[in-house]
Amino acid sequence: MTLQADAHKTRSRLALGSPTGMKIRKESDPDFDEIRRLNELVFGGPLEGKIVDALRVRCPEALSLDALDGDRIIGHIFFSAVAIEGMTATEAMGLGPMSVHPDFQRKGVGKALVQAGFDSLRKSGCAIVVVLGHPEYYAQFGFVPASRHGLRCQWESVPDDVFMVKSLKPHLARIPQGIVRYQKEFETPIKDDGEQGKGADGC
Repeated sequence: MTLQADAHKTRSRLALGSPTGMKIRKESDPDFDEIRRLNELVFGGPLEGKIVDALRVRCPEALSLDALDGDRIIGHIFFSAVAIEGMTATEAMGLGPMSVHPDFQRKGVGKALVQAGFDSLRKSGCAIVVVLGHPEYYAQFGFVPASRHGLRCQWESVPDDVFMVKSLKPHLARIPQGIVRYQKEFETPIKDDGEQGKGADGC
């Protein structure tokens, strides 16, 4: 099966509407603390916020978007480069973390963030996005098990159906096969003082 065939099944299944008055924008410096607090609230701890903080500094091609209700950040999505042999840092991106304030969940905020992220990534030349997540949720965006296209997650214990891939280029017939590797921030413990363990340079 080609990625083109997977991609054509998706867009009509999405509810394209969003909560009244909601806006989505790229994050800016004054948003950082509020994004960190939102991630801590949604995930029940500081880890995801620390990952975002570390990647924001180290990875210039990362994409970070906010969903706003008025001036309040109610949702956030983050994309960072993943390594696949044969693809550049901007051609393959990983989705996550994504967070939506509990008061605004199941109202289309997450869908709007995902679609806005896809639109921005297409413009930057991204070809595929991978995600670790709930198959039932991400299938609506066109994600399919990455194993269908010969891709494997670097963490062998990850179940096959929760590691997924989506093409952002309808005419992309196939992608290089092999292991998908995430940034070091996703596997190296982050110290309480914010220091990050050493790893490969760049993103």
